[in-house]
Amino acid sequence: MKRILFLTAMLLLVLAGCHRNAKTTETQVKEAEAALFNDDMSANAEAVPDAIATFVKYAEDNAEAAEAPEYLFKAIEVSINAKQDAQQSIDLVNRLIQGYPKFDKNPVALFMLATFVYDDQLHDLEKARECYQRIMKDYPDSPFAKDAAISIEQLGVSPEELVKIFEANQE
Repeated sequence: MKRILFLTAMLLLVLAGCHRNAKTTETQVKEAEAALFNDDMSANAEAVPDAIATFVKYAEDNAEAAEAPEYLFKAIEVSINAKQDAQQSIDLVNRLIQGYPKFDKNPVALFMLATFVYDDQLHDLEKARECYQRIMKDYPDSPFAKDAAISIEQLGVSPEELVKIFEANQE
């Protein structure tokens, strides 16, 4: 009897270990993505950490797959939009750029990082400026290079001041 219990316990441990090391599938990614929204299409904040983890794990498990940088980018979008963990967003953008330096959405990821994390969330204008400058230097042909230049000019300017500048330029 003890031997059967021991063998059962060992089998359960092996199965649990195999499950933990199983590769993340696109089905799991789609399920995580769907869980981000409630039936009424409102955001499901409780699903955010699991969705980010699933997207990142898929990219790790399938690093050579064409979808890997796309899912890392999705993790960035969710992380930045959720505004839960600025450092996580920073780390994800760095991971994307280092892991996939030629990915076409890298300038977008940097722009989102500069605007929504460094500027809006952390109020670190110098880091935001560095991100914008990096876009202009590393991705000069990207449409975001021009936007980055404009954003540098507007760093630290309040929305009210921007409206006044806009109105003055319209006259």
